[in-house]
Amino acid sequence: MSALVQFSIFPTDKGDSVSKYVSKVIELIKNSGVKYQLNSMSTTIECDNLELALDLINQSYKILEPISDRVYISMNADIQKNKPNRIESKIKSISDKIGDIEI
Repeated sequence: MSALVQFSIFPTDKGDSVSKYVSKVIELIKNSGVKYQLNSMSTTIECDNLELALDLINQSYKILEPISDRVYISMNADIQKNKPNRIESKIKSISDKIGDIEI
Protein backbone atom coordinates (compact mmCIF):
# COMPACT_ATOMS: atom_id res chain seq x y z
CA MET A 1 0.00 0.00 0.00
CA SER A 2 1.11 3.55 -0.64
CA ALA A 3 -0.31 6.49 1.22
CA LEU A 4 0.64 9.73 -0.50
CA VAL A 5 -0.21 12.67 1.73
CA GLN A 6 0.35 16.26 0.80
CA PHE A 7 0.15 18.62 3.73
CA SER A 8 0.94 22.09 4.95
CA ILE A 9 1.36 22.92 8.61
CA PHE A 10 2.45 26.19 10.16
CA PRO A 11 1.77 28.52 13.07
CA THR A 12 -0.50 31.42 12.14
CA ASP A 13 0.62 33.73 14.92
CA LYS A 14 4.34 34.06 14.18
CA GLY A 15 4.41 36.79 11.52
CA ASP A 16 5.05 36.79 7.79
CA SER A 17 7.90 34.29 7.72
CA VAL A 18 7.39 30.96 9.43
CA SER A 19 10.29 29.03 7.86
CA LYS A 20 11.98 28.92 11.27
CA TYR A 21 9.10 26.75 12.50
CA VAL A 22 8.36 24.82 9.31
CA SER A 23 12.02 23.77 9.10
CA LYS A 24 11.60 21.93 12.42
CA VAL A 25 8.76 19.91 10.85
CA ILE A 26 10.80 19.19 7.73
CA GLU A 27 13.69 18.03 9.90
CA LEU A 28 11.32 15.58 11.62
CA ILE A 29 10.15 14.25 8.25
CA LYS A 30 13.71 14.04 6.91
CA ASN A 31 14.82 12.06 9.98
CA SER A 32 11.78 9.76 9.85
CA GLY A 33 13.08 7.88 6.82
CA VAL A 34 9.88 8.25 4.78
CA LYS A 35 10.06 9.44 1.20
CA TYR A 36 9.15 13.08 0.95
CA GLN A 37 9.16 15.95 -1.47
CA LEU A 38 9.21 19.53 -0.27
CA ASN A 39 7.85 22.29 -2.45
CA SER A 40 7.13 25.95 -1.92
CA MET A 41 3.68 25.54 -0.36
CA SER A 42 3.46 22.00 0.98
CA THR A 43 5.24 18.72 1.57
CA THR A 44 4.29 15.34 0.13
CA ILE A 45 5.13 12.23 2.14
CA GLU A 46 4.81 8.62 1.03
CA CYS A 47 4.22 6.03 3.74
CA ASP A 48 3.39 2.34 3.71
CA ASN A 49 -0.04 3.09 5.16
CA LEU A 50 -2.26 5.98 6.18
CA GLU A 51 -1.74 5.37 9.89
CA LEU A 52 1.99 6.08 9.56
CA ALA A 53 1.33 9.24 7.55
CA LEU A 54 -1.19 10.54 10.09
CA ASP A 55 1.20 9.73 12.93
CA LEU A 56 3.90 11.82 11.24
CA ILE A 57 1.47 14.70 10.79
CA ASN A 58 0.50 14.40 14.45
CA GLN A 59 4.17 14.50 15.45
CA SER A 60 4.51 17.62 13.29
CA TYR A 61 1.63 19.21 15.15
CA LYS A 62 3.25 18.34 18.49
CA ILE A 63 6.34 20.29 17.43
CA LEU A 64 4.32 23.43 16.74
CA GLU A 65 1.64 23.22 19.42
CA PRO A 66 3.84 24.35 22.34
CA ILE A 67 5.07 27.46 20.52
CA SER A 68 1.84 28.63 18.90
CA ASP A 69 -1.68 29.49 19.96
CA ARG A 70 -2.96 28.65 16.48
CA VAL A 71 -1.69 26.00 14.04
CA TYR A 72 -3.01 25.63 10.48
CA ILE A 73 -3.05 22.21 8.79
CA SER A 74 -4.21 21.43 5.27
CA MET A 75 -4.03 17.84 4.02
CA ASN A 76 -4.86 15.74 0.94
CA ALA A 77 -4.40 11.97 0.76
CA ASP A 78 -4.28 9.40 -2.04
CA ILE A 79 -4.08 5.81 -0.83
CA GLN A 80 -3.47 3.02 -3.32
CA LYS A 81 -2.76 -0.67 -2.83
CA ASN A 82 0.10 -2.51 -4.55
CA LYS A 83 1.80 0.52 -6.03
CA PRO A 84 4.93 1.80 -4.25
CA ASN A 85 7.23 4.69 -5.22
CA ARG A 86 4.38 6.90 -6.33
CA ILE A 87 6.10 10.22 -5.64
CA GLU A 88 8.54 9.44 -8.42
CA SER A 89 6.23 7.46 -10.70
CA LYS A 90 3.49 10.11 -10.84
CA ILE A 91 5.99 12.78 -11.88
CA LYS A 92 7.70 10.42 -14.35
CA SER A 93 4.35 9.62 -15.95
CA ILE A 94 3.88 13.28 -16.85
CA SER A 95 7.48 13.91 -17.92
CA ASP A 96 7.29 10.83 -20.20
CA LYS A 97 4.39 12.51 -21.97
CA ILE A 98 5.62 16.12 -22.21
CA GLY A 99 9.38 16.02 -21.55
CA ASP A 100 11.35 17.68 -18.81
CA ILE A 101 9.36 19.44 -16.13
CA GLU A 102 10.34 21.74 -13.29
CA ILE A 103 10.19 20.23 -9.83
